[in-house]
Amino acid sequence: MLAIEGASGAGKSTLLHILGALDRPTEGKVYFQDLDLLDQSETNLAEMRNRCIGFVFQFHHLLPEFTALENTIMPGLIQGMAYKDAVQSGERILVQLGLEDRLLHKPGELSGGEQQRVAVARALMMNPRVILADEPTGNLDSKTGEEVHNLLVRINREQEITIIVVTHNPALAVRMNRRILLVDGKLHENS
Repeated sequence: MLAIEGASGAGKSTLLHILGALDRPTEGKVYFQDLDLLDQSETNLAEMRNRCIGFVFQFHHLLPEFTALENTIMPGLIQGMAYKDAVQSGERILVQLGLEDRLLHKPGELSGGEQQRVAVARALMMNPRVILADEPTGNLDSKTGEEVHNLLVRINREQEITIIVVTHNPALAVRMNRRILLVDGKLHENS
């Protein structure tokens, strides 16, 4: 588990987007499992993102017209997973995240913490190798933020998924195995 910290405007979100192959750097190389991401087509990158990387953003980016379950299973359906299998996986993940009573609720019917847990469920849908989280507790009260912190730690421990978090929240950062500070475009170890 890695926390990337730094002042507003330091480039933390940009770095996360480059790590997730959402943006391309102006120079340098980005490798994921020995694959040079800059040599990949947009189609290959989209496929790799869908299969290997889960994204959790500060603003949940849930589709308002779909239920929690439908939002969760979207990556599976995009990948071509059978609907029945996607629903079974999505239900299992949502139950694990304590949302068994909220499966058929739309985002507007969910609390902020519940919406963020649906976003985490969506990120877990394809059993990714990495979850990239950009200020995952930025819009949550401290109690709900702590619940999301605990959830990320549990996912890392139980499912052995790498978690990389961009955060201003020192309570989350100190729970990560490693912390780095981004200052003027350069990474520094943070203790």
